[in-house]
Amino acid sequence: MKISPSTKGLIFSVFAVVAAFVIYFLFLAKKNYYLVDNPTVNTYYLKINNGAEQIISAGQNFKVNLNKGKNSVKVFDGQKKLLYDSAFVVRKDRGLLNIAHQDYYINEQFYGYGLNKDSLIAARGATEIDGKNYLNKPIRFYKLYTDDFYYNIDEDYDQVVKNIQKVESRTKIFRKQDYLNYYKEYYKF
Repeated sequence: MKISPSTKGLIFSVFAVVAAFVIYFLFLAKKNYYLVDNPTVNTYYLKINNGAEQIISAGQNFKVNLNKGKNSVKVFDGQKKLLYDSAFVVRKDRGLLNIAHQDYYINEQFYGYGLNKDSLIAARGATEIDGKNYLNKPIRFYKLYTDDFYYNIDEDYDQVVKNIQKVESRTKIFRKQDYLNYYKEYYKF
């Protein structure tokens, strides 16, 4: 049986589309997940939604399964004394559970062609951290749970601008010290 040129073209185009989707989902797609983070020097025990007890040591973070909607967490100190039993609501596909109630900062970075970064940063104002002003108004977060960001603490901003036709922005959450280091490196004032 002889295959006509138009049938060959159709088969090739279907193969190309399938290959593009495979490459995208294997290498390029952003994974959605929830993290529990502990930036302190303490060890904590926790139970999420009355599940199995988990241990998070100093400076550690790990992925957890959360359901959209209402969730609960019980947090215990190193001697397994209950620190708090709290509920929180998950609205998005990625989030951060701040069991130690430490300071995090959510920063917005702008992308685009012909972008005047300095004027955008100056127009946004400043946030005071440890008695010093930091431009671009990073948002301080210290509560139990947030999902108001795009990049989690273990991800980096995109190095490549994907759409240069318009100005876009992405938000990233940082531990406090990580944000101070990022600010010093990125803004170079």
